[in-house]
Amino acid sequence: MELRVFQRGFNFSQDGPGNRLVYHLQGCNLRCPWCSNPEGLSIDGGWITTPEALAAEAVRSRLMFFEGGGVTLTGGEVTLQWEAVLHLLSLLKAEGIHTCIETNGTSPHLPELFPVLDLLIMDLKHHDSARHKAVIGMGLEQTIANITAALDAGQQLALRIPLIGGFNASAQDAKQFAALLNRLNVGKRATVELLLYHEYGRSKYDKLHLPYTMGAEARVTNETRLQMEEILRQSGLTVIRT
Repeated sequence: MELRVFQRGFNFSQDGPGNRLVYHLQGCNLRCPWCSNPEGLSIDGGWITTPEALAAEAVRSRLMFFEGGGVTLTGGEVTLQWEAVLHLLSLLKAEGIHTCIETNGTSPHLPELFPVLDLLIMDLKHHDSARHKAVIGMGLEQTIANITAALDAGQQLALRIPLIGGFNASAQDAKQFAALLNRLNVGKRATVELLLYHEYGRSKYDKLHLPYTMGAEARVTNETRLQMEEILRQSGLTVIRT
């Protein structure tokens, strides 16, 4: 059983609690114009390894998992390699290592990972399925189904909304996100975090000879984020920042 990985390294608190060994898995099924890891889009890139090799590396790194740290799998999109991911997470759990994945939530196989997950971080990029499909390439139906499944399973769930100007970053959008999450009875059973658009990946597009189509209109002010956070809080949601 193999895994394709395009990046690895340690990160503190932004990819789950504590200091974490983060593996970026190759391949993604969505095409977000603001993607900061375009080198991870193709399923054919990266290097090939095995769940056993990554688990052994994590065990050797155990002393680095301070303040509740562990291993986070991100992408690309983790669930494109879900069978190997399931095996890796099972190996990590058997070693008592805290496990987390970051996902776009579009895979019907995602609930199969819940038994070996300590934390599920899931993107919710828009509140309208048609708009989501038009810009990113897929509707919201499976993502919504997976949010419901995670809540029903008692899975620790952190929802993240990347704020993109002209796409989902207004007071009206905040009200629509709140309405959607309240329909799903999220309440206090999950956290919600709003992430400001950034251009950290822009230089990668030039190196890959890919067009970067995001302009200045995509930028979102902190004032807008504060306003949106307050709308979500007033609707009964738990809003955090990491």
